[in-house]
Amino acid sequence: MVFNSLTFVVFFACVLALHSMPFGWTTKKVNLLVASYLFYAAWNPPFVILLWVSTVLDWYAAQKLVHAEKPSVRHFWMLLSVIANLGMLGYFKYGAFVLANFTALLSSLGVAYHPPAFDVALPVGISFYTFATMSYTLDVYLRRAKPATSFLDYALFVTFFPHLVAGPIMRPTELVPQFAEPRRATPDMLRFGLALMTLGLFQKIVLADSFLARAAEMIYDGDKIPGALDSWVATIAFSGQIFCDFAGYSTTAIGAAMCLGFAMPDNFRFPYAAIGFSDFWRRWHITLSAWLRDYLYIPLGGNRHGAARTYAALMTTMLLGGLWHGASWTFVIWGGLHGLYLAVERLLRSRFAGYRPGPSMLVVLGLMTYTLINVTWVFFRAHTFGKAWIVLGGMFGQNARAAPILPTVHLVMVTMIVGGILLAHWQMRNRTLESAVARVPATVLSGAWALMAFAIVMAQGDGHAFIYFQF
Repeated sequence: MVFNSLTFVVFFACVLALHSMPFGWTTKKVNLLVASYLFYAAWNPPFVILLWVSTVLDWYAAQKLVHAEKPSVRHFWMLLSVIANLGMLGYFKYGAFVLANFTALLSSLGVAYHPPAFDVALPVGISFYTFATMSYTLDVYLRRAKPATSFLDYALFVTFFPHLVAGPIMRPTELVPQFAEPRRATPDMLRFGLALMTLGLFQKIVLADSFLARAAEMIYDGDKIPGALDSWVATIAFSGQIFCDFAGYSTTAIGAAMCLGFAMPDNFRFPYAAIGFSDFWRRWHITLSAWLRDYLYIPLGGNRHGAARTYAALMTTMLLGGLWHGASWTFVIWGGLHGLYLAVERLLRSRFAGYRPGPSMLVVLGLMTYTLINVTWVFFRAHTFGKAWIVLGGMFGQNARAAPILPTVHLVMVTMIVGGILLAHWQMRNRTLESAVARVPATVLSGAWALMAFAIVMAQGDGHAFIYFQF
């Protein structure tokens, strides 16, 4: 079940209706838990078992961690949780990738190895819910948090349908306490939540799917050699598409939770207004950035053990972050480029610690950041290195004799939409959506809401899955 489908509209209406009934709080939580399992089972019912195994394992491991007296016992239960979660993630997501690379390695050594086909479906959202459950066990092990006192509350934290399959990646300390007391959305929360859902679906259905996806597909999925204009426009189109797709999901998820009376953290803060790459990662997929920082970068040493160790930790974190996004070397390169950018930025900041750029230079640095981020998007979008090199070659003038591919309407449409996104991000760079909305007259907000809703209805198609569902 996807947010951008009529099935979800009916499902969510039923959930809201049940949540507003005069049931006891425990009954309402059970209703939400059952609804969340139904939401997940709509993709592939057997994979609910994996979700259940992950939930029970980490609950039990955390309980054992609390009562263990010996450090070795605590270490054992922590490792069991981490190995089990990463084992499931590794088998389903990276099994075929590892087997293909092992086969290629043997072939390079002259060994002909023909393994059976590794036809294993990837459970939707496994990358997200394994990180969420692991954070619970790790926080208890590190004594950052106490374990949940109610299994129902913990199970609902893991499966809560708004964030289940594509984030935001929640921490137990952010959501479990909200289940302790009865919660119901106020009229203002319900209105704002529904408005956020409308905005998120507008970003996904209208902007990402209807206007931006086609330009990227024509270049990245086609067999023609693109020139400079086509390569740049297609890549910029994808930059807008993936933002509208993923931020659209997060905005819809946050709005759905708000309609039920719950709060979830922001996952995007106008990232294309970033000045520098550390700023970008404070604005893009914020919950993943924070997870990688707290559970990977800092344990690897962070910036506490000298420059060489810091750069190694930074690069390792970003390489693994790239691999988290997909079982392909193109994603590893994507992560590696971001690691390189962050390392160079850190080096420059240390060399020019006293430099304070003026307003015009901030704009230049922002445009440089966006341009270099688009270079990384080439590897994120291309399915093979061959296609990535072709597009990069076009972007940097190596395909000068290539015939035009994208029609003028796509060139104009992508330029206007992505230009509008960039302008909006810069206007909102140091503001929040809530503060901006508070300054707009109610009639204008109502009109914008109605226009977005109308555009969603007119553009509603086949309910394309969100891009991050594959991760």
